Amino acid sequence: METTFGSPIAVSRQSAEVRATFITRTYAHLLAAMIGFALIEVVLFQTGIATVIARAFLSVNWLWILGGFMIVGWLASRTAHNTVSRPAQYAALAGFVAAEALIFVPLLFIAQAVAPGVIRSAALVTLIGFTGLTAIAVMTRKDFSFLGGILRWGFVVALVLIVAGVLFGFELGTFFSVAMIALAGGAILYDTSNILHHYPEDRYVGAALELFASVALMFWYVLRLFISRD
Repeated sequence: METTFGSPIAVSRQSAEVRATFITRTYAHLLAAMIGFALIEVVLFQTGIATVIARAFLSVNWLWILGGFMIVGWLASRTAHNTVSRPAQYAALAGFVAAEALIFVPLLFIAQAVAPGVIRSAALVTLIGFTGLTAIAVMTRKDFSFLGGILRWGFVVALVLIVAGVLFGFELGTFFSVAMIALAGGAILYDTSNILHHYPEDRYVGAALELFASVALMFWYVLRLFISRD
């Protein structure tokens, strides 16, 4: 039987205990998603499957991979906002983590080959950025929902640039990576604000999916920026 979320009331309008439980569940699911992502990558690289995947992905235009990464993130975001079935949200979270792990393989493969140790550095920078942005949203209690339109516009522009790069054969360099890191930072602020102000108490799986998508986006472009500097 399909389980649906029964409470449409934003968690911010409920008791402190309910809010604390919701936030704890959200970040526990986010942590589980991050651990699941890391474990999939470890298995892929230790078994040698990553090499096969990387060679297949790298045989096509790299910008197609960037576009695929952004489209998968967009689909995850829509699922987080629109799906009310808990099993569907768990399936979306697991599927998105697996998809991200596959999409990351060629970038991680290149990072290992050209800049050993850069993956750990990029992960650390991403963690620091995520923690700082989360602290801003929590401490200020500001509603960053106004960023929604700006972020949608930014992602559309990024997709247009990626498509143009594929069609006309130009590279998206350092400036694009920096801009995308800033966009990912805005997405983390927006997601955290939504979690604090707008999500119902039983949408913690969707909230974790939304956050994971934004963190993965930041990690991708931080790692890409680090690789381009080596």
